[in-house]
Amino acid sequence: MNMTDAKQVEAGVPEAKIQVRLKPGREKQIVRGSAWVFSGAIEEVNGAGPAGEPADVFDVEGEWLGRGLWHPEADMAVRMFTLDPREALDEAFFRGRIRRAVEMRHRLFGRPVDWIATTAYRMAFSEADGLSGLIADQYADMVALQVGGKVWEPWLPAVIDELKAATGATGVVVRADGDAVKREGLAEQLGGDAAPDAVTIRENGFLFEAGLSGGQKTGFYLDQRDNRRKVAAYAKGRDVLSAYCYTGAFEVCAAHAGAKSVCGWDSSESALAQARRHHELNPSGVPAEYEAADVPHRLRAARDRRESWDLIILDPPRMVMRREGLEKGLRAYKDVNLLAMKLLRPGGILATFSCSGLVDMADFRKMVGWAAHDSGKRVRILETLGQPADHPIPVEAPECEYLKGLVCVVD
Repeated sequence: MNMTDAKQVEAGVPEAKIQVRLKPGREKQIVRGSAWVFSGAIEEVNGAGPAGEPADVFDVEGEWLGRGLWHPEADMAVRMFTLDPREALDEAFFRGRIRRAVEMRHRLFGRPVDWIATTAYRMAFSEADGLSGLIADQYADMVALQVGGKVWEPWLPAVIDELKAATGATGVVVRADGDAVKREGLAEQLGGDAAPDAVTIRENGFLFEAGLSGGQKTGFYLDQRDNRRKVAAYAKGRDVLSAYCYTGAFEVCAAHAGAKSVCGWDSSESALAQARRHHELNPSGVPAEYEAADVPHRLRAARDRRESWDLIILDPPRMVMRREGLEKGLRAYKDVNLLAMKLLRPGGILATFSCSGLVDMADFRKMVGWAAHDSGKRVRILETLGQPADHPIPVEAPECEYLKGLVCVVD
């Protein structure tokens, strides 16, 4: 049965080859702006095509809801891109989305020729820019593109070309999100330009090297840019411990803010080597020690050894991957926060973070409260932290607010 309705006829846009009708009640998420249509929400599919083929989505009564890209074999069967029947999903559409995303950052931060203190920003942020499954970070004259959905494969040549044109970058390095390779059958090799070993960038005036051929995220944690500066404001005259330190950016900022000493722990030897390198690039004269360690075990050892610090930064990797793992993940967060509170000297500062999108701020505050109760310490929140303006949060997609942090004083 053909599902074309009056909206499409009036718009004059040809119907998609694939038409998807949802089960009763499953249209509510789409109407509210969700970009995700899961296979379990689908009642009927007419037509066929490979991943990346445009699909029209209808409610159970046959009313047109919007248009997205189809993936016949994935649990996320459709990624939605428009609720406007006048918009066809073609190369011009995706080029326009990328161009508008980049232009917004240029309005906020200036164009690359004007970048001085900071030369790395997120240029496209998935659902926040109407580009579900696509993240693009610019590092000086290179862009790292992370692809999180197989539906993007046929559109990548246009995406790469437009990113170069809009950003002025000389190259675009393409990486497949590891979860999407397993979950959606996304190819690991997706084209793009050869990745340099490292790109030197500035952030808040400091020099860092972003590795675009490996590492976590797209090469560097750009989302902590503002928080590194804010946390460093508490470092003067303090002994600082950074747990899950990765490549040492928090410690560089703390050292230059007047820390007495800095110490970093991480399980990755290569990350620690890069952290040491970052201190060489930004000499401060402040002693910096790095140790390869399993952080929870090392925190317990520090407790047993009666070690202590004045400022502890906790920036762990994502501890909640799925909704059913929320309770277990919150317990893991609580454990490391409890240990950190016990290791702080009176009046010490705890800067604690979560990058788990499934953990909202209310849950995060509760977790810190549980840790405070069990530690027997008086804990007060001084600041609430989040992600910077190049990582915007659409009101209809709260899951984009993945980064949250609290700065607490612990007595």
